[in-house]
Amino acid sequence: MAVLAGWLLAAAFPHPGTPALAWLAPGLILMCALGQSGGTAFRIGYIAGLAHYLASLYWLLFIPFPAGAVAGWLALSAYLSLYPAVWVWLCWRSFPGNLRADRSGSGSGDVAGAWGLRQLADLFFAVAWWQRASWALSCAVIWVALEMTVSRLLSGFPWNLLGASQYRVTPLIQVASLTGVYGVSFLVAWFSVASAMAGLRLLHRPALRWACVNEVALPTLVVTVAVAWGFRQMLRTPAADRTLSVALIQPSIPQKLIWDHREDSNRFSQLLELSNLALAAQPDLLVWPEAAMPAFTAENYRAITNLVGTHRVWMVFGADDAEHVAGAETADEYRYYNAAFLFGPDGRYVARYRKQRLVIFGEYVPWSRWLPFMKWLTPIGEGFAAGPGPVPFEIESIPCKLSALICFEDVFSDLARRHARGDIDFLLNLTNDGWFGQTAAHWQHAATAVFRAVENGLPLVRCTNNGLTCWIDSVGRIRQVLGTEHRDVYGPGFMTTRIPLLRSGTRREATLYREHGDWFGWGSVVLTVALLALQQTRTRRDMPG
Repeated sequence: MAVLAGWLLAAAFPHPGTPALAWLAPGLILMCALGQSGGTAFRIGYIAGLAHYLASLYWLLFIPFPAGAVAGWLALSAYLSLYPAVWVWLCWRSFPGNLRADRSGSGSGDVAGAWGLRQLADLFFAVAWWQRASWALSCAVIWVALEMTVSRLLSGFPWNLLGASQYRVTPLIQVASLTGVYGVSFLVAWFSVASAMAGLRLLHRPALRWACVNEVALPTLVVTVAVAWGFRQMLRTPAADRTLSVALIQPSIPQKLIWDHREDSNRFSQLLELSNLALAAQPDLLVWPEAAMPAFTAENYRAITNLVGTHRVWMVFGADDAEHVAGAETADEYRYYNAAFLFGPDGRYVARYRKQRLVIFGEYVPWSRWLPFMKWLTPIGEGFAAGPGPVPFEIESIPCKLSALICFEDVFSDLARRHARGDIDFLLNLTNDGWFGQTAAHWQHAATAVFRAVENGLPLVRCTNNGLTCWIDSVGRIRQVLGTEHRDVYGPGFMTTRIPLLRSGTRREATLYREHGDWFGWGSVVLTVALLALQQTRTRRDMPG
C-alpha cells in the first residue's frame, strides 16, 4: 500500500500530471502507518517516498553520463525519501490517542494486523473530533516544515514540492501570492489527511457515512474560501497598456554536442539561422537560452554585435564567463561563471548576471578538495563559481526592466523573490534541460516556475534549449508554448510573443510573499518545533517514576 501511495504521488506531477492524486496520497501513506511500531511507521514513509522519487525523477537516468546518472538517481531518491519517512514518524508520534504498537503492550509491532481494521478504527475514533482535527492540521504544518528543510539543506532541492502538483489549478494557486508554494502544499496535505480519516470512518461504519463529512468539513471550507479568493485575484489583475515583443530561440542542442567543441561552429550557425528567421518579425528583444552559445571567441562576439546592430534589437543570451583570480600565483588562473549578458541595439555590452545557485555535480563537485574521487561521477571538470547577486537588465528604449534567472534558479522561491524586487517588469529564465532528453523533467521544471510568477505577481518568460519555451503570466497561466502547434515542444525552433508591461513609471502591486518572503514556511518550522517540544514534555510527564 505504501508503494502504491508513493506511485500515486508521483503521478500527480508531470507526467502524467494528475493533480487530484496529490489530495489522496499523503493521507494514504499516513494511514498505512497507524497502528504500527515507530520503526515500521518510519519504514512505511521511506518506502512510499522511495517509490515516489524513483518514479518522478526517472529523467535523471537520461543524463549522457551513465555511471553518474544511475548513482545520482539512486542517491538523490534515497536522500529525499527521508523526508516523507520523517513526516510519517512525526505524525505517528503526535497522534493524541493510543494507536502506537509500542504502547499497546502486544509486543507484536503490528496492531492493525493483530486487531484488524475495526479494532484500529475503534481506537482512532475514540479520540474527540477536535483532537483529530487538530492532529490533521498539525500533520500539514509538519509537511510544510519538512518542505522548507529540503528546500534549503545541503544546497536545497525544492523540486516537486506537493503544492507544485497543482500548477494547473489556477484559482487555488493564487494562495502562493500570500504564502509561497508552501501554502498550497499545506492545503493539499491537510485535506489529504482529513480525507484519509473520513475514508477510515466510512470503511469502519458504512451506516454512519454522514459522519465522514465532519472529518473533512474544516479543510474543505478553507480550500473553498481559498479558491473563491483566487478567482477574485485573477479578476483583479491589472490590464497592461504596453507590451514588449520578444523572440525566443530554442536550438535543441543535445548535451553531448554541447560538450563536443568540434560542433561549435555548427551550433553557432544554427543559432544565427534561427535568429534571422525570428528577427523578420522585428521584435524588441532577442533571447538565446543557457548553454546555447559556444565558446565566447572574438569571432562569435563580432557576429553577435553585427546581428543586434543590423536589426537594431536588444539581446539576452547565456554564455560562460571568466575573470582572472586576483592575487593568483600564475597568470592563467581564472574563475569561471555561468552567466547571462545583455547587449544593446547598437552592439554594445550593457550588463551581465552571474548565476548564484549552482547545480551540484552539474556545475560544481562538492568536497572535491577532500574527496577527489567525487569528480569521477561527473564530466564537468573544475566547474563554476557562484555569482554575487541579482543584476537588473534595463531595456532603455522601451523602457522596461527584467531580471535573469539561469537554469534551475527559478525553482528557488527565496532567490526568485530577490530578483523580483524593485521595479522589475518580468523575470526571464534561461535554461538548458537538454541533459534529460525528451522527458518529464521539462514539464516539472515549468510547473515549479509557475509559482515564481504567482508568488511575485510578475510574468515569467522561459527560453529553453529543448523544451517548454513559453511565458507565464502574473497569475500562473502558461501561455504560448513553442512547438505545441506541431506537437513537438522539444524540437528546434523560435517563438515570438508579446509580454504585457504596465504603464511607464508605474509598478505592479507587490504581493505579500514578495514583501515578506517565507513567513508561512518559517512559521510552520517554528510550530513544528513547538509541537515536538510539547510532545516530548508530555512523554516525560507520563513516564513512571
